[in-house]
Amino acid sequence: MNAYSPIGPVVGVVGAGQLARMTQQPAIALGIELRVLAGAPDESAARVIVDTRIGDYRDLSDLRDFAKGCDAITFDHEHVPTEHIRALAADGVEVHPGADALVHAQDKAVMRERLTEIGAPCPAWARVADAGEATAFAAEHGWPVVLKAIRGGYDGRGVWMCRTDADVADAFSAEVPLMAEAFVPFDRELAVLVARSPHGQGVSYPVVETVQQDGICVEVLAPAPGLDPEQAAQAQRVALDIANELGVTGLLAVEMFQTSDGLLVNELAMRPHNSGHWTIEGSRTSQFEQHLRAVLDLPLGSPTMTAPVVVMANLLGGDDPDLFKRYEHVMAHDPGIKVHFYGKQVRPGRKIGHVTALGTDLDEVRARARHAAVHLTTGEYA
Repeated sequence: MNAYSPIGPVVGVVGAGQLARMTQQPAIALGIELRVLAGAPDESAARVIVDTRIGDYRDLSDLRDFAKGCDAITFDHEHVPTEHIRALAADGVEVHPGADALVHAQDKAVMRERLTEIGAPCPAWARVADAGEATAFAAEHGWPVVLKAIRGGYDGRGVWMCRTDADVADAFSAEVPLMAEAFVPFDRELAVLVARSPHGQGVSYPVVETVQQDGICVEVLAPAPGLDPEQAAQAQRVALDIANELGVTGLLAVEMFQTSDGLLVNELAMRPHNSGHWTIEGSRTSQFEQHLRAVLDLPLGSPTMTAPVVVMANLLGGDDPDLFKRYEHVMAHDPGIKVHFYGKQVRPGRKIGHVTALGTDLDEVRARARHAAVHLTTGEYA
């Protein structure tokens, strides 16, 4: 136990977004002191975590100062420079996940190279240096072709669906390194959340279906409805194998496409993930508690669901910033709904919170979650 904490170990989270904010509650229950590195005092987690340090995650000296007195360092985003993570580890800081693992969530081309090497199912892909190489890739694999920023893209940003040479040229006008992927005609999108501890223990949560709108996840259905049990087990095995092969410590979210020919890995995230917010009420161990257990190398908790069906709906900001005035209707209409706000300023399209509903019938639970989400964000009735 670190001398800086009067209770238990100190976990430092680089980044002060909603993921760090939602980690605070299980940290309290576990007797863990949470510290966050925020860019500004009004960031989501900085509003609720006492031990907030202001600094720049891109500045190694700020990271070193932040790490002093921490028993472990982890992240609420993947943007910390890889060389800084290596420097912290060289200083003797416990960093989870480490640089050799996290780079696969930071660099999509490195991720594809490694996944291909270990035999994980992936779409056809290639690094493309210019528009000519991208159109040649499309000629080989067919239009449309998907161009992705190798670093920095998320929630649909940094992704170009190209159907013509002109679309390819437009993507390259962004002047960022790109890679090409074959377009996947998928049936639906799935996600598997797994955790792995430094001593190698691993657990998997049930496979979920994620519903996307304009590149942003709007809904998560747990477990994925109608998924063949053998395919669900395969998805979990693939995710656990990736975590083991990449040396992940902490949480790993593996986003997948379900196609008529099987499963394909789409993206990786090495932190708590939007596809796992349902676990706060819907699992015996939330993803946030599980991440803390993993980075401190504690025994992992049970991922068993607390209800047969759980639906999480994201709250996306609209034109009216006063969401609290609509609490009363949502709570009175459905006392079982759980509402989570992230302490963020409301902007159109921005993720500002989520709601969760539990039950036994998918259609009924989904309708409840949608009703709450629509009314909170628009004042309308779903």
